[in-house]
Amino acid sequence: MNTRSNPHFGLTPSPWIERFAHLVPPGARVLDIAAGRGRQARLFAARGARVVAVDRDAEALAASAHVAGIETRVVDLESSPWPFAGDAFDAIVVVHYLHRPLFAPIIDALAGDGVFLYETFASGNEAYGRPTNPDFLLHEGELLGRVRERLVVVAFEQGRIATGDGFAVVQRVAAVGRARRWPPPLVA
Repeated sequence: MNTRSNPHFGLTPSPWIERFAHLVPPGARVLDIAAGRGRQARLFAARGARVVAVDRDAEALAASAHVAGIETRVVDLESSPWPFAGDAFDAIVVVHYLHRPLFAPIIDALAGDGVFLYETFASGNEAYGRPTNPDFLLHEGELLGRVRERLVVVAFEQGRIATGDGFAVVQRVAAVGRARRWPPPLVA
């Protein structure tokens, strides 16, 4: 995989996250899980949000530590207790990360009218590259099934997408808490 053309390794936000960023109001408190170098965190900070960027990779997080509006926290979410019990975030963003035991705590940390934006790899991606381990690939419709009972789904997609240097198979969802005024604004 050519890392120079792959936006996951740069600072360009996910097009899916950009598409639905307007659902997150300025001043919102945003949790960016598996933030890496902060490509999603930077997008929301630039829009006036207060972002908590979490990743286990301290070196990657250091790339955003100096950015106004971003607080970085080095946490291994898979081996530590959930660090946000009792917290409520106006938006939660997850891109290219899957640890199934965290779905419930993540959604629990979303404010009643909050925004949930999630995108990660799905079954079939193994034909195009990493990840190939089924533990890190969503099953058909899995992401939709995990959120639709607790949140209002604004948009859901699954399937093959073009990347900067090939293809990937992903699932992605944009959803809002049930306390959100309906309908949410669908255009910027």
